[in-house]
Amino acid sequence: MPIVVWAITSGGMRIAFLLFAAAGVSDAVDGFLAKRFHMKSELGAYLDPLADKALIVSIYVSLGIAGSLPIFLVILVVSRDIMIIGAFMLSWLVGKPMPIRPLPVSKVNTAAQIVLAALILAEQGFGLDFGLVSKAMMALVAVLTLLSVAFYLAEWVRHMNSFGAGH
Repeated sequence: MPIVVWAITSGGMRIAFLLFAAAGVSDAVDGFLAKRFHMKSELGAYLDPLADKALIVSIYVSLGIAGSLPIFLVILVVSRDIMIIGAFMLSWLVGKPMPIRPLPVSKVNTAAQIVLAALILAEQGFGLDFGLVSKAMMALVAVLTLLSVAFYLAEWVRHMNSFGAGH
């Protein structure tokens, strides 16, 4: 991950794209092997999505710094993750821990974020121009990120209020 960040911020977008693609393939193979050979663990169930999020956030911040992604989108994506982590931590601190499970909109949002990062890295690294596709993906990521925040917030409020009624 630090190498991808370094590559992006030093203008090595082609290297960053290739490393990002390699990380994606590695993650897919790891997931396949864990399922195929029943090698899942509770620790892995927490660490894998955390590592994925760390990679996405790092890439978005780096692309924002490099001027390849609009700052508002970077702030939106990073803020969403901070808010979700904060809400989970708060629920845990007040003795009402929430189960950690990604919502369907969040899974779609993460997929869109990955596609957008790959598009931008490919554009920058290989001199391509996806034009409207990139702009549409930016808009889709923004909308899905906002929807994800709304769904998580509703879920969190519902969870926190459920403890007042008989729990």
